[in-house]
Amino acid sequence: MKRFCLALDLRPDPLLQEQYVRYHQHVWPEVQQSLRDAGVQDMEIYKLGDRLFMIMDVSDDFTFERKARMDAGNPKVQEWEAMMGRFQNVSADDDPYSRWQSMDRVFQLDSQSD
Repeated sequence: MKRFCLALDLRPDPLLQEQYVRYHQHVWPEVQQSLRDAGVQDMEIYKLGDRLFMIMDVSDDFTFERKARMDAGNPKVQEWEAMMGRFQNVSADDDPYSRWQSMDRVFQLDSQSD
């Protein structure tokens, strides 16, 4: 299993942020299924102010390129991504897969150390 940690900023508007959170309390079933179909085994999104932090645990064969190809043929995922783009502090021209920026790990507690 692989893990990805990603970050994204929301627009600095509390009302838009509340709407974004509400949508994510009821993510469309088609979107959830598309994640599973692409090999996402678990996903969590955390919010601090305007900043979002996503943790994705994925299968060993998962790639963002494959996920993007699958989503390109899924109208419900395209609709969801267009809607989420309204809340995200990104250019309207940004590809949904370049909106979330990969984070570099700077520390890991080694459970094997003395």
